[in-house]
Amino acid sequence: MHEGSYVFRQLTSILSRHAFQQCVDRYDGDKFVKSFSCWQQFLCLCFGQLTFRESARSIVLCLNAHSQKLYHLGFSGTIVRSTFLLANEQRDWRIYEAFAQILICRARLLYENDPSVLEGLTGRYYALDSTTIDLCLSVFPWANFRDTKAAVKAHTLLDLRGNLPTFVHITDGTVHDVNVLDILEIEPGACYVVDRGYVDYGRLHKIKERHAFFITRAKINMRWERLYSRPVDHSTGLRCDQTIRLTSVKAKDDYPELLRRVKYVDAETGNRYVFLTNNFDLTALQVAMLYKLRWQIELFFKWMKGHLKIRAFWGESENAVRTQIWVAVCTYLAVAIVRKELRIDRSMYEILQILSVTALDKIGLQKLFSQNDLQISDSENEIMNLGLRY
Repeated sequence: MHEGSYVFRQLTSILSRHAFQQCVDRYDGDKFVKSFSCWQQFLCLCFGQLTFRESARSIVLCLNAHSQKLYHLGFSGTIVRSTFLLANEQRDWRIYEAFAQILICRARLLYENDPSVLEGLTGRYYALDSTTIDLCLSVFPWANFRDTKAAVKAHTLLDLRGNLPTFVHITDGTVHDVNVLDILEIEPGACYVVDRGYVDYGRLHKIKERHAFFITRAKINMRWERLYSRPVDHSTGLRCDQTIRLTSVKAKDDYPELLRRVKYVDAETGNRYVFLTNNFDLTALQVAMLYKLRWQIELFFKWMKGHLKIRAFWGESENAVRTQIWVAVCTYLAVAIVRKELRIDRSMYEILQILSVTALDKIGLQKLFSQNDLQISDSENEIMNLGLRY
């Protein structure tokens, strides 16, 4: 990266303008636009994410305070707040969704051989879950949730090899998690780790029919019969590894084939877990450990809400909310790509913290991130030790 460029410009220069413009043209994003293009809107939103701006006014004020730098940051002139807000309200959010998909493909290639907790396992392993983003009902009346509260849900599929989001579906808060299985494109040979909220035997059987696998927790009221038991090592926490068949009328109609039931006791907490899977090739301990890795998606949600702006929004319409969430995903992926391409030996947390205060400095990214380590507080270290080493 050229050291004469601003840090923010160096970061955005790794993004393909040609690919972005293709997304814009697909949805006529720049039709009738005279000055403030979709790319400049994206830059404003990305700047707001990186610097953790509280409002659209804050984004505009901060950028216009450095008016002499705007051209070198990629802007054509002074940013007008009303124009920026109007763009958020009217520019199709699918532009940024399409661009995020391009960045997802690029990031996954970079992290394909990344050392991870999946070492020793081949194939694709995903964690699927959703996070609820609370909104004010009087400001966001379109986001149905409860009588006194509005909310949106971000249904997310996380690739456990690299902790990268590969699928994000945004709905209002009333949509049940299991419904996302109807639109999720199942990858043959992949394994999907989900919690009990996704236990719908008909939908799980469709995963089986598409030659994919699932790991989930059994419901307490599940009715079943044992057909065969395999020996297990009780010292590892395993209690049983069984081949079973569902016996309730509806369940066995929805899932007529055999299932595998694994019972495991966590030595640290003493909690007992009963897992269901259609994968008979993994060891029983691998089944338990893969479900434990499902917690990575919870940490990912916590990290995104804590370090990017997806809880306070810079617009009130559904289009503005969806746009901001997708640009937050794009920002996360852009930083992940830079981290891998420049071989930066820092966590995503550290990178974003440094970028937030140096976005308008002139220093090469390699030099910026090779300087002495930051002093991280004990609370931040505790969060990172939970698994937030993205």
